[in-house]
Amino acid sequence: MFKLILLALIAIAASWWWIRKAVNTPVEHGSFDQVITIESGTGTQAIIKRLSEAGIVQNPTALKIYLYVTGRSGKLKAGDYRFESPVSALEAVEKIERGDVTFERVTIPEGFNRFEIAERLADETHKATAKEFLRLMSDTSLVANIAPRARNLEGYLFPDTYNYTSSTTPEELIRAMVNRFNEVLTSEWRARANQSGLSIHDTVTLASIIEEEARIPDERPKVASVFMNRLKIDMPLASDPTFIYAAMLENDYDGNPNQPRHRRRNSFYNTYIYSGLPPGPIASPGRASIEAALYPASTDYLYFVVSGTEGHHKFSRTAAEHEAAVNEYRQQQRRQNGGR
Repeated sequence: MFKLILLALIAIAASWWWIRKAVNTPVEHGSFDQVITIESGTGTQAIIKRLSEAGIVQNPTALKIYLYVTGRSGKLKAGDYRFESPVSALEAVEKIERGDVTFERVTIPEGFNRFEIAERLADETHKATAKEFLRLMSDTSLVANIAPRARNLEGYLFPDTYNYTSSTTPEELIRAMVNRFNEVLTSEWRARANQSGLSIHDTVTLASIIEEEARIPDERPKVASVFMNRLKIDMPLASDPTFIYAAMLENDYDGNPNQPRHRRRNSFYNTYIYSGLPPGPIASPGRASIEAALYPASTDYLYFVVSGTEGHHKFSRTAAEHEAAVNEYRQQQRRQNGGR
């Protein structure tokens, strides 16, 4: 009897040793570049089967026994996972226990308008079509408390990098971008906008134009000062990006900003025709452009024109100074084009 008990104990110990070895031995697999999705409500056995089919778990029976004996079978969390190779079955399970999910990422650059954002989200996340994303961007309820005049979410989809998983919905992506905007717009900045006599909507609108005009970070406050000086004397902002945006709204932009019909377009977004700010933002401004709109440089400049090939501008106080700067720019362009 004693021998039988001893043999049984040895057999149990040997089995346990084999099980522990099986679940702790790293294995090579070919799924290291794939996302393994564990849906909510998936049971432990189904998860193990999924890992086994992916080649990550080579002995599912040993893993099932190990998890049952150690009481860990009910602690696995849903989500998207990637598993390096080699990896042991126990390491894979511990990753799922921690909920160490894998995130995909999508980056929205500064200065993208909502049409470009919709295309980027559709192309990279495959969560919805660009048209569907644009429909979601028409829901102004997300910004009603800070921008009641907003016609859509243009300008409030903050440019940043966003994480998402297979379970992230298109609505959640849009909400995350608006939430990020609200995080960036601090209480200090909200107070500053109020002190400057601009609503949040006006501030974001101005910041979006600055974003499109200023390519050199240090020039943003100067560009902001030009627009603020023009607003004070009811002088049209005369910003090319605004009539380009107006053309986009009518699906008529051909990529040529020098096309005469764009500049002549009768649209409230065309700041060559209408004084003051356009009805809303024309793009998503970044943090620096919002700050420039709130804290413009103190200047008496009323004009600026591109100078050089690196995005710098020459600023002028009078129309005569500006005309000379424009002529200088045109001559520079002719020289670059071989005198043509």
